[in-house]
Amino acid sequence: MDENLTVLTDAFVGVTDGKFTHIGTTPPPESERPAKIIDGTGMVMMPGLINCHTHLAMSLLRGCGDDVPLQQWLTERIFPVEARMDARCAKASALLGIAECVRFGVTSVSDLYFHTDSIAQAVAETGIKANIACSSSVFKGGEFDERRFPACIELRALRKNWHGYDNGRILAEASVKAYSSTHELWDYVTRFAAEEGLGMQIHLSETAAHQAQSLEQTGLTPAQVLDCHHAFDGRTCAAHCVHLTEEDMTLLGKRRVTAVHCPVSNMKLASGRADITAMVKHGMNVALGTDSAASNNALDMFRVMKLAALQAKDMQKDPGVLPAPAALMMATVCGAKAQGREKECGMIKTGLDADLCLLDFTQPHLIPCHDLMSHLVYCATGQDVVLTMVRGKTLYAAGKYPTIDLSKVMEELRSYAIPTLFGEKEDPS
Repeated sequence: MDENLTVLTDAFVGVTDGKFTHIGTTPPPESERPAKIIDGTGMVMMPGLINCHTHLAMSLLRGCGDDVPLQQWLTERIFPVEARMDARCAKASALLGIAECVRFGVTSVSDLYFHTDSIAQAVAETGIKANIACSSSVFKGGEFDERRFPACIELRALRKNWHGYDNGRILAEASVKAYSSTHELWDYVTRFAAEEGLGMQIHLSETAAHQAQSLEQTGLTPAQVLDCHHAFDGRTCAAHCVHLTEEDMTLLGKRRVTAVHCPVSNMKLASGRADITAMVKHGMNVALGTDSAASNNALDMFRVMKLAALQAKDMQKDPGVLPAPAALMMATVCGAKAQGREKECGMIKTGLDADLCLLDFTQPHLIPCHDLMSHLVYCATGQDVVLTMVRGKTLYAAGKYPTIDLSKVMEELRSYAIPTLFGEKEDPS
């Protein structure tokens, strides 16, 4: 996924101190004989996938509220369970989500939720990269005091305790909920982000109802309102962007905002289809995300890539729109840019972090392979991943998770988290 979209066959890749140090069709010299050799025969190596919008701690809500519209899904199915979520549940569920991510070749995530200290602990223990944002909202009419408001306290603690952890493996970010909060909160959070140099994560124009409500109340779209409060002054990832107007896209392109396309979640909730080709034409960076396991039901970015490509073709009635290489770019290079990590990952390139995954291309559904990139987008799934590595450290290989005690996580889910959230003991298997 370098600038020339280079594909090397029968290649050798060397990793030293967590960085790519050798890439080519000839092996390293004998003087650089590696301490460990991984045989990649029959496999394809690609940069690790970057999931730019998810909620790891919602993994335990998978399948508990399907086949209903977004607002009903939230108010009747999700919020009642989340009201019982404590820090211990959040960590256990986040560990489950991280295990799923690395199993499917994801090396970095942008996570937006509460209980951010617990989520950061899970990230720190497992070795994955993460941009972690604290979900912030204060309902209109509610009293707001930045010194005592819980979400503001949590944001400050996240910045103090975790921003830059492990040489930047964890980055703290800010967030506001545009649909359920007031401008006092927006102003504080955006000011804090600017002063501390933090990125922003925002849900934007996810449904037609959100767009219509903003226009009715303010005469402006959500993007226009948030821009008035400086939400896009710094590096910003705007999830969904399903119902942007042309004026919105022009504005967001000028502000260098990344749209995080979540086609599986959006289609499952019947929220609509984001016009990502138009966003690119307006100068926006477009990355990809799964959203949560509660609204997607899986954290498989290969499924997201395929649906993103198919949806764009169907919208434009043109099979040439969003070809496979473009979908791969969105899941790697564009994702790294969205996270502010473009100088460290997103490509297999000397000097960058060794964030990668290997896929087994000896499987029947991947044979023959006339076009490698086509197969990665249209044929492969996360189940084809056999190894995931972050900074040269193996996080998943052949059914094993070296940094996650999965049996311990399952016991925690079984004995505590599931009973706490759902009032009953269930078998997580």
